[in-house]
Amino acid sequence: MIGVAPESTESRGRAPGQARISLGAMLRTGSDPTVAALYAITLLLVGFGLIMVLSSSSITSYLDDQGFFGGFWRQASFALIGIPLMLIAAAMPVVFWKRWAWVLLGLGIALQLLVFTPLGIEVYGNRNWIQIGGFGAQPSEALKLALVVWVGAVLQRKEPLLGQMRHEIIPIIVPGAVLALGVVLLGRDLGTVLIMAAMVFGAMYFGGISWKTLGVTAGGGALAVVLFVITSPNRMQRLLSHAGGTDDYSGIDWQSTHGMWALASGGLFGVGLGNSKAKWSWLPAADNDYIFAIIGEELGLIGALLVIVLFIVLTVVMLRVISRARDRFGKAVVGGIMVWIVGQAFVNIGVVIGVFPVLGVPLPLISAGGTALIACLAAIGVVISIARDGAQYQAELEAAAPARGRNRGIR
Repeated sequence: MIGVAPESTESRGRAPGQARISLGAMLRTGSDPTVAALYAITLLLVGFGLIMVLSSSSITSYLDDQGFFGGFWRQASFALIGIPLMLIAAAMPVVFWKRWAWVLLGLGIALQLLVFTPLGIEVYGNRNWIQIGGFGAQPSEALKLALVVWVGAVLQRKEPLLGQMRHEIIPIIVPGAVLALGVVLLGRDLGTVLIMAAMVFGAMYFGGISWKTLGVTAGGGALAVVLFVITSPNRMQRLLSHAGGTDDYSGIDWQSTHGMWALASGGLFGVGLGNSKAKWSWLPAADNDYIFAIIGEELGLIGALLVIVLFIVLTVVMLRVISRARDRFGKAVVGGIMVWIVGQAFVNIGVVIGVFPVLGVPLPLISAGGTALIACLAAIGVVISIARDGAQYQAELEAAAPARGRNRGIR
């Protein structure tokens, strides 16, 4: 088991806080169906994602001299890293995340700053990646998890002061979120910044921040987004294209147009797994940002709706975890992670079906992308850790109920 274990002859000699790892503890769900549901939905999404990455990346992988299975093996290797990491995070006691929240945030910001060193590289106009030899990573994905855990820890620590706006804004918004989002925005990745901002707002909402502070935060965020859009010609061009102000089929509209064509050609049941035409170099990022278009083309409306239903079920399960959480920390962290993963999923789907302009965010747990997959799996592990603690808390309440009843009878 990882974390605090019952005292025994074996554990008395161990230093305080030292962990003992047990595979059984990682996999144990107890009698709580919520934990089992989280494992099942997550593994189902990851497995489905591997199948779709294999299909959507086969042609581009072959053209890049990696064979038809190059993209699949790369994604599978990241899954083999991320799933054990999820199990480890799930086995950690909640106190671990509270204790190390500040360290995790500092480490996340430090990693993000590496994109401005010689290790940083530019991808599609965004400097949000680092490259070490043949290994590439997106530090902002790790920063998301660090930030939401930190917000939860701050809310828990400042609980007696909540209700006063200055204590609700400082240090969560200023300097915390401003600094974390700012270092990502310096790399010009507005799509990731919007997801992170929504995640922080979700953590604050579920963490019990007052409506007045939430309103001020939302208003300030909206003004900032408008400013960042109107000061960027590229972002303005995307927005105008989405609104119908341009018709640049061979340029900026190429990806969105071919994504819609792929979806439309799928019909109700799709053209069959592996039979996509769009993935033959017609649709950019077919295995990443636009993998939902390939799902719709190959598996049709039925396959697309299945993905949406899975994310809806994940939302319902996470809402249950929030309702059963022991304290404000658990509610805020799970709420933020839910907004991050599920919110990003529906933003990605909205981009593909033309509801939103192109933002460049992947479909969580499904799209190709190693750092994003590992970060999402680690985040689910944190949710499971809080769910297990919440189940224990509910059991403690149930056990204490008869004693309270007896005490009332005595009085």
